[in-house]
Amino acid sequence: MQRLITLLITCLLLAPLTAQAWWDANWKYRKQISVDTTAEGAAIDQAPGRTPLLVRLHTGNFEFNDVQESGADLRFVTGDDRTVLNHQVERFDALMGVAYVWVDVPAVDGGTRQDLWLYYGNDNAPSTSDGGQTFDPNYTLVYHFDDPAGSAPRDSTGYGNHSTSTLNDLTDGVIGRAAQFNGTGGLTLPAAASLALPNGGLMTLSLWVRPDQLDGDRVLYARADSGQQFLLGLADGAPYVAVNGQRSTLGAPLVTGQWQHLAVTADGTQVRLYVDGRAAASLAALLPPLNTAAHLAALPNVAVEGDAPAPVAQPFVGALDELRLSRIVRPEALLRADAAAQGADSRLVSYGVDEQQSGMGFGALGFLFSAVPFDAWVILFILLLMMLQSWVIMVRKSRALTRMETENAAFRDQFNHAGTRLEQLHQATADRYPHSSLYRIYDAAMEQVQVRRSEGMTRLSPAALESVRASMDAARSGALQQLGARLGVLSNAIAGGPYIGLLGTVLGIMVVFLGTAMAGDVNINAIAPGMAAALLATAMGLFVAIPALFGYNRLVSRNKDVSADMRVFGDELLARLAERSDAAQEV
Repeated sequence: MQRLITLLITCLLLAPLTAQAWWDANWKYRKQISVDTTAEGAAIDQAPGRTPLLVRLHTGNFEFNDVQESGADLRFVTGDDRTVLNHQVERFDALMGVAYVWVDVPAVDGGTRQDLWLYYGNDNAPSTSDGGQTFDPNYTLVYHFDDPAGSAPRDSTGYGNHSTSTLNDLTDGVIGRAAQFNGTGGLTLPAAASLALPNGGLMTLSLWVRPDQLDGDRVLYARADSGQQFLLGLADGAPYVAVNGQRSTLGAPLVTGQWQHLAVTADGTQVRLYVDGRAAASLAALLPPLNTAAHLAALPNVAVEGDAPAPVAQPFVGALDELRLSRIVRPEALLRADAAAQGADSRLVSYGVDEQQSGMGFGALGFLFSAVPFDAWVILFILLLMMLQSWVIMVRKSRALTRMETENAAFRDQFNHAGTRLEQLHQATADRYPHSSLYRIYDAAMEQVQVRRSEGMTRLSPAALESVRASMDAARSGALQQLGARLGVLSNAIAGGPYIGLLGTVLGIMVVFLGTAMAGDVNINAIAPGMAAALLATAMGLFVAIPALFGYNRLVSRNKDVSADMRVFGDELLARLAERSDAAQEV
């Protein structure tokens, strides 16, 4: 049975996963990443096309111990295990167990599920992180706001459109860090040729918004040139777009302190506003020619042409994250994919199990073990020691009881045929039954009889019989103490094992929730591995307690049988001694 259990566990740990090919043998591990646009995922029917996909890694879905500290060995490969994808590491913190990586997926289809592979585990691999290659050439500006406070935000595209002003305040964003604005000043974007807009030009603007105040008219993005103006703002929290003073209808108000995704597209005939990837408002207008600097969370001091009054707006108060500008119209499906993948509740991206290059994949239990945090390993180690100790005790106690019961049966057989020839039996059985509790009682009684004989007594008086009984009771008590020795350890394993396991589960869940909060990813695929690993401690506690419970009950039951047999034997032995005394036979 023991060999069978060991074989089953080994098969589970070493069972190969679905890996059929391996991109490069220099990389030891890989993880499956699925992009799901079906109804069970992000529910995107149309094809988003080429997508810079956000991959969130944290301790709940990734093992940081097997990757370089900087994440330089990360590689992303298509499902055919041949094509390497461009990527940009926005943040990689192996110590805290948090990483944000942008991956250039050439084609994301609608209503399908497609797989990518994340390879890692190569200590000699150089970094290939490159934002200019990850974001296609039609992206003219991408700010992640991951630069230190007091510095100018840097552009991740190949155009290098870095901000011309510094950002002093940062806060926790929907993706890593975010820009914090308090209403006293905004951010100035460069007046670069790549950002210039011709008359009726095409454009896509997107960003994440978390307003701290919803009162009045607050400007998010504004650009003015020679009396022409384009504006994205909030009117009492409701988003709108305005071109030369002409304003779109208001959408539903945003929620204070909550991140929401806003996007604006201009296709030469219509300017459309999107909230969380859904069309919210439109404006029949052409974008004017704009060649000057744009402003974020601030309004340029320029009047508009014609009789339309200049909009009276105040600087935005709140946080902004992941600002993007494109010189084309991005499809609505892509905007929905951005909102679904970048938000805290990512339904577009899910994470599979890890695989090992040897072909002997981690297996289900191996993946579970790899997700166990260090503090839970301490608890598991304690429980493992308790389990081994309880099993050793149960085996030894069972073997000792078996020997005792065997020798008791053999001695009882001789005792039953001895009649009143007790002294002769004592001489014949000396040192033959070292493990027999019945012989221990018999030996204690016969020693007292021999003492009385040496004192000249020819038969036992009632007082002498009571003395013999006391010696037999003492021997019986010693045998009972031996039977009950170390059963308290089993009792502690039964009572304490589940509680210690529960402690490990609580600690593990705390670590999972902390990592999830830091990563901003609360989907079930992100937290499930960590939760399962945390529950492993409780399962281990039960695995300690349940066998100990059955073993303890079995040992106690057998001890009761032996104890009852000793009590009956003692009464029978005392009766035979009294029988000899009453018959006035010489002892």
